[in-house]
Amino acid sequence: MPSFKVKVKWGKEVYNDVEANTDEDPLVFKAQLFALTGVQPERQKVMIKGTNLKDADWGNVKLSNGAVVLMMGTREEDVPSEPTVKPVFVEDMNMAELASAMDLPAGLSNLGNTCYMNATVQCLKTVPELRDALHSFTGGVMLGGGMVPSQSITAALRDLYESMDKESFIPPIILLQVLHTAFPRFAEKSDNGSFMQQDANECWTEIVRMLRQKLPGKGLDSTAAAGSNRSIIDQYFGGTFDVELKCSESEDEPPTRNEETFLQLSCFIGNETKYMQSCLKSKMEEQITKHSPSLNRDATYLKTSKIKRLPAYLTINFVRFFYKGKGSVNAKILRDVKFPMDYDAFELCTKELQQKLTPMRERFKELEDKEVEEATSFKGKDKSHKGDSSEKPPKKQVPYWFEDDIGSNNSGYYRLQAVLTHKGRSSSSGHYVAWVRQKEDRWVKCDDDQVSPVSAEDVLKLSGGGDWHSAYVLLYGPRILELPADLESATTVTADSTATQATES
Repeated sequence: MPSFKVKVKWGKEVYNDVEANTDEDPLVFKAQLFALTGVQPERQKVMIKGTNLKDADWGNVKLSNGAVVLMMGTREEDVPSEPTVKPVFVEDMNMAELASAMDLPAGLSNLGNTCYMNATVQCLKTVPELRDALHSFTGGVMLGGGMVPSQSITAALRDLYESMDKESFIPPIILLQVLHTAFPRFAEKSDNGSFMQQDANECWTEIVRMLRQKLPGKGLDSTAAAGSNRSIIDQYFGGTFDVELKCSESEDEPPTRNEETFLQLSCFIGNETKYMQSCLKSKMEEQITKHSPSLNRDATYLKTSKIKRLPAYLTINFVRFFYKGKGSVNAKILRDVKFPMDYDAFELCTKELQQKLTPMRERFKELEDKEVEEATSFKGKDKSHKGDSSEKPPKKQVPYWFEDDIGSNNSGYYRLQAVLTHKGRSSSSGHYVAWVRQKEDRWVKCDDDQVSPVSAEDVLKLSGGGDWHSAYVLLYGPRILELPADLESATTVTADSTATQATES
């Protein structure tokens, strides 16, 4: 087997690119850790993806580049002669202590084929603006015949998130109860009396629809262009299409235009589909059949759609399930469809929106050029001056929305922050899991109550192609521009000038 470059976390210390060769005994790897930390191998407790590493062999441990290795232990000189607190090792920890040691988010207990709900909850939890709106919601959970679905689901999700901030794993009983009451199909049972598996995207859609009814918009102003948005969901998840319909069978019939709103983009997977971007583009131009007023009959129309409003959080559904008459099941399309960590939606937008996006895109480019210039300049300097560099100046986050449209995306740039996957052959069977970005390039796998660190490479392998977990719902968040204070003020002038030119043109 090849060697891997792993990340070792020891207390507050983090060591990157530590080599681990599984052809050698684990003691060789522990000797490297001793060289880095000064902790003798016999004092080391090393854990990889929940498995304690032995001295003699690697066992079932599977490594990958970028994998996170947790090491616990102290140097001999750090150990007091008469310890007042008994050391607690990994194998002696309960789930709460383990989650705290590894700084992992809380897991959710599976209450009987409820992984579809658990995965949805974990993905939506990554949106801070949604968390803030839920925190401000004052309604309570109502059970029984007088229950208001939107209020109870919103309150139950709020309470669940607050509990997840305090505990290592939670049984989401209340949310499941109100979900079953509001949508009886989610409470269907099999012949043996257990809950049946449900479709995670349906659960996602219904929860978002309930939140949309109860969470008011943020900072709305009657004079703002986005004043028609009534919900935080519309603001941060809702986009708008500019749609043109042109009759293919009548040159004399003028094209018609209208607007359509969306909370998700659908990626319909065909025999030739290989990449998410091409999949989304193909949906932007399609043939439909509708009644033609000029021909007074059904006719073929070319429907062309362009995005005229990008939301801050872009939800993309890979349409992997289709109804199969033989067996009466929603069969799964296993095809491998690649998706990126960073996504640019610019070419899906109208020309008018592209002009509005250009100033912020120029600011991203300016920062990237500056970083390249600094890196090139640094390489040319004498290595002896490395220690002379002063601390990096504090950075300021630039708003990612248009000033008159809170919750929009003003650059077209997105960064993947959650993936909901399905493993199995049909939507009514198998297993759902959430993979969420914790911070920067650190990801965690939320498999019900089992939460474990994974690498970005592990996430990109979720593109499908077999019986392994396949991406089903992707959640992209806005790419945040962070500028040093001096550069931020300079580029503000440049951006304002660019915006003025774009408006005048």
